[in-house]
Amino acid sequence: MREHILLIHPLGYTADPAKTDIARLANLMPPLGLCSIAAYLERQGYRTAIIDCFAHPDSDAKILDHVQSRQPEWIGLTCTTNGFLDAIRIVRLVKAAAPQTKAVLGGVHISALQEKILAQYPEIDCTVVGEGELPLEQLLAGAAPESIRGLVYRTPEGIRFSGLQGRGIELDTLPFPAYDKLEGYPHAYQLPIFNYPRHPNASALSSRGCPYACSYCDRSVFRRSFKYNSADYVYRHMQYLKERWGIRHINFYDDQFTFHRGRVVELCNRLIAEPLGMTFNCAIRAEHVDPELLALMKRAGCWMASLGIETGDPELLAQHRQNPDLEMLARTIREIHRAGIRVKGLLMLGLPGESEESVRRSMNYVFSLPIDDFNLAKFTPFPGSPIYQKIHELGEFEEDYAKMDCMNFVFVTKGMTRERLDQLFLEFYRRHFTRPRVLLGYVAMLWKSPHSWWRFLRNLTSFLRFARSNKRLDG
Repeated sequence: MREHILLIHPLGYTADPAKTDIARLANLMPPLGLCSIAAYLERQGYRTAIIDCFAHPDSDAKILDHVQSRQPEWIGLTCTTNGFLDAIRIVRLVKAAAPQTKAVLGGVHISALQEKILAQYPEIDCTVVGEGELPLEQLLAGAAPESIRGLVYRTPEGIRFSGLQGRGIELDTLPFPAYDKLEGYPHAYQLPIFNYPRHPNASALSSRGCPYACSYCDRSVFRRSFKYNSADYVYRHMQYLKERWGIRHINFYDDQFTFHRGRVVELCNRLIAEPLGMTFNCAIRAEHVDPELLALMKRAGCWMASLGIETGDPELLAQHRQNPDLEMLARTIREIHRAGIRVKGLLMLGLPGESEESVRRSMNYVFSLPIDDFNLAKFTPFPGSPIYQKIHELGEFEEDYAKMDCMNFVFVTKGMTRERLDQLFLEFYRRHFTRPRVLLGYVAMLWKSPHSWWRFLRNLTSFLRFARSNKRLDG
């Protein structure tokens, strides 16, 4: 029986380096958006499949075999900026083997660039701007393109965009994501090492969107909207993951897990009254937690909270973030620590206006706080972010999609060089990980997260190779 759509998550770069890429090995998250779309379409009566090239490099042969044996009417690919060119490569690969197969692309990069994608890439039949569930259902049903909100499509007169979607689907009406369509789930997927206490673990979403508009964040899919699952739905989702897949720890990948305080209180009270034996991580903004809520979250099983700091330089922060209050951030970090929850700080280096002095201020700020773990990204101006519109005025920008993954300095602000940014980046990481408090914290992970240590030792060769390459760069 012919399949309606094959959903594909591109790898984003060549397969051989991916097999030993420590960044990929240390953090393998399932394509939650595709899983949600697949579950929704299946409930509507459509046959779907998912191939996740990021989790399984060398998937070209698998894709071609799938297309030839099941003959899907459509392939659908989700695209981040750095994965976009690989998505185009896959579309060309499929169409060379099965020209009748139609291709639809969606995701953050597509939503940001809209009509420009079809104008530049004739092999793409149409794209979806915004959420994928409703437009894809209508597309598979054969609806007229102009009637499908969020669709960019071709006509004899040229490329047309049907207009932005409204609020979209209510999240509680969605079935749980189709995790069963992911090869090797859950063991093929891993949270970052030392970011979980128990295994197997999983990533999940309980909301979509963020109402804030910081300069560096791409908001092209959900714009500034925010919608969320009810506490009951989230509890049942956790219960499903525990009973069906044996999951013991969940990372909620929401932009703003605690934005709606009431539902978090309700969820935590339910987890305390009807414990599932699970722990969880979440991402928060400092404005939306308080000591009482943090104490409740700890009782309910919260193990780690991540929050965006971005930079410890007050003047630089004020240029790029709403409510740029470093004192509030410091107070919140200390409150999280006092609640017994691990703290992960999220920072960027190389923002427009960055200087050596601002990097030093960030180091001093971070090292003055009880931060257990941190992630330092290399600032990348993505097409859907507010800063993108004027980025060429602010410094040197190498707009190479394949490198735009927050692991390369594709943008160099005025007054800095790429070489110096790389040196400061490595110094920041080295100083953090050689602090006695941090080192003792990782020793404690021997009993707090033993599976992380097992993964670290298993991939020790890749870690050492990464360290040696960085040492050469630093020298």
